[in-house]
Amino acid sequence: MNNLLTDITGVRVGHADDPALASGVTAVIFDRPVVAAMDVRGGGPGTREGALLDVANTVEKIDAIALSGGSAFGLEAGGGVQAWLAEQGRGLNVRGAVIPIVPGAICFDLLNGGNKNWGRFAPYRDLGYAAAAAATSNFALGSAGAGLGTLTANLKGGIGSASAQTAHGVKVAALVVVNALGSVTVGDGPWFWAAPFEVDGEYGGRGLPETFTADMLKMRIKGATTETESTTLAVVVTDAALTKTQAKRLAMIAHTGFARAIYPVHAPMDGDVLFAAATGEHSIDPLIGLTELGMVAANVVARAIARGVHAATALALPGALPAWRDRFGK
Repeated sequence: MNNLLTDITGVRVGHADDPALASGVTAVIFDRPVVAAMDVRGGGPGTREGALLDVANTVEKIDAIALSGGSAFGLEAGGGVQAWLAEQGRGLNVRGAVIPIVPGAICFDLLNGGNKNWGRFAPYRDLGYAAAAAATSNFALGSAGAGLGTLTANLKGGIGSASAQTAHGVKVAALVVVNALGSVTVGDGPWFWAAPFEVDGEYGGRGLPETFTADMLKMRIKGATTETESTTLAVVVTDAALTKTQAKRLAMIAHTGFARAIYPVHAPMDGDVLFAAATGEHSIDPLIGLTELGMVAANVVARAIARGVHAATALALPGALPAWRDRFGK
């Protein structure tokens, strides 16, 4: 176990980004189609193929997931991932027509200081293709891919990942793009809200403060917000065998991890989205087993959020928010 989403066999992750743009794309590629569902909790989401993932709809399996900056412009990243998959002959075969199935979601990073004057067409389709082509089992955390331009209320955001196993050996892992409206740390200190779930000092081992003051519990959010200026995106993958309905339930339970790691969360200005996918290697009990899997998945999501901020580096732009390592790393 490398504490990454790719600890699940058959999953690869690729990044593509542009420092001048201060934005990027992350592609999650499945070596074979997987059952998937989605749960949306934020008030301002931006998604691709979201209706397809509804449990009432026909297609059950997907080939990849595209996560992107760029707000609505970033939805084109899915087309780039789709193009790469088509070149590999991957996709849903409909009487000889092969259609790669690539849901996706975006976060708002248009006002982070990067150069967004890209001309007629946004660069996200090309970035999506490059991210898919770069997919591998080992990938960067922090300021990379879709996490390059992300911010939280008080610190640089980033991309994080974590993994774990249930008591019965079923694996579950998460990848999260942290661009939260709220804060991932307590007050103005180094402590992560997700501290109780930390494993082996993976995000600094600072624990929680001995006492909580009223100032620590004050709401800290990004300034001058609109409905679309934030969003945290997550992908949870397990090697359990799940139906589409069970994957939906897993996504719903795993969303609890957002609340364990971000304060406040799921706001009208957030677009928080979580995808859940299952590779189908291990059968589980549909009630107790799924409950346990969701519990562990929520912990993994919380850890991935904290790891994303802990690993981030500040943007090399005037007035950029500091990274956690800039303020507390020493």
